[in-house]
Amino acid sequence: QVQLVESGGGSVQAGGSLRLSCVVSGNTIRGYYMAWFRQAPEKEREGVATIDRGGSTSYADSVKGRFTISRDNAKNTLNLQMDSLKPEDTASYFCAATVYVSAIQALSFPAAYAYWGKGTQVTVSS
Repeated sequence: QVQLVESGGGSVQAGGSLRLSCVVSGNTIRGYYMAWFRQAPEKEREGVATIDRGGSTSYADSVKGRFTISRDNAKNTLNLQMDSLKPEDTASYFCAATVYVSAIQALSFPAAYAYWGKGTQVTVSS
């Protein structure tokens, strides 16, 4: 069974950086489309960044130029480098994986992802 475990969350001041990691077990990460989603209190879960099996990436407009998603197939790990953090980035961040998702749905359709981690909290203070 595929399991995803996130780490790297924490509290940081605006302008700071954090690096999230997601370790995948139960299967090789090579066969999966991967993504990071986030959810703030009383808000819907939103796509942050995705990476397909070939390494192509996409980002939400709100994080373009500040966040970088990457995958390390050798370590079965997904990463999210977050720079220039803003208070509005405060949320729980979730790692997700699926065998296939279309480019149109990758960021906008969380239900397309079959596997999820439990999340890691990111808090950015002003």
